[in-house]
Amino acid sequence: MPEPYVPAQETDAADLTASEADLLADIRRRAKAYFSQAKGSHDWDHTLRVHRLCRHIGAAEGADLLVAEAAAYLHDIGRAYQDRSNGHLCHAEKGAAMAREMLAALPLAEHRRENIIHCIAAHRFRRGEDPRTMEARVVFDADKLDAIGAVGIARAFLFAGELGARLHSPEIDVTRAPAYSSDDTGYREYLVKLSKIHERILTPAGRRLAEERHRFMAGFFERFLKEYEGVK
Repeated sequence: MPEPYVPAQETDAADLTASEADLLADIRRRAKAYFSQAKGSHDWDHTLRVHRLCRHIGAAEGADLLVAEAAAYLHDIGRAYQDRSNGHLCHAEKGAAMAREMLAALPLAEHRRENIIHCIAAHRFRRGEDPRTMEARVVFDADKLDAIGAVGIARAFLFAGELGARLHSPEIDVTRAPAYSSDDTGYREYLVKLSKIHERILTPAGRRLAEERHRFMAGFFERFLKEYEGVK
């Protein structure tokens, strides 16, 4: 029998000072409060997965882990506003503004505070600022990695279900289907976004993870289409 899955424990990075670890725990607590009504595809669990990836990639790339981890906790705090607007409001811009207000009261050096805010503003795939700092590139990659591979497939169909979308819309060109519609299927998300993510990853450590996740995901959707048509 396979070994039971045991989730990774969320602990502060060992190389942070005690005061930095306390500050990061405070930011985590404040961030979590924004997810009490979050939809499953962009919930607190997604934030925790992004945080774990940030720690892994950030350590490999020599990033400031306090900045990267804090930004990971905060990167989607504006997501609910985007969902309520059906995509018209940018959650990265909103989240950066919210984080600026939150972080103003915390004991952070100005360059770290501004870097965290930049990480949040620059993490979005489709639009927004370009990630200019190492920490912003780490957060960008971690967030994108959670959108591909096995987890990415699951999230794509979860998001489609939240919209009330169909399983598949084979009779139309789904790349032309509007977002947040009944044709915003998991396969559409793969075609218009997920299939391109591995080409956009910015760090060497992130690219190594992305290539493996992309191969798995591409194979899944190839099989999905064959099974949908009854070929397999």
